[in-house]
Amino acid sequence: METKYLVKVEQLEKPPKPSKESLELLKGTISKKMLSKMKKECINCPIVGRYVPFLDCFVCVSFIRRVKGEVHCAGIEFRLKTQ
Repeated sequence: METKYLVKVEQLEKPPKPSKESLELLKGTISKKMLSKMKKECINCPIVGRYVPFLDCFVCVSFIRRVKGEVHCAGIEFRLKTQ
């Protein structure tokens, strides 16, 4: 996939809550410590046009990678990956 957007990862005072589906997809694959850290992060999603929890972005089909506080996004659509 080719990168269409570079989005900065931010830490807001009160980040939006991640969806239950994204938490269920990540359960058992990521340590609890890393999961709690990622719950506090969010991004300003260019596809949706609002702040989205980073965990929802991480399991999105458009997510390519995260490098040094930036998310590389394909910009296809905002939809969670299925198992």
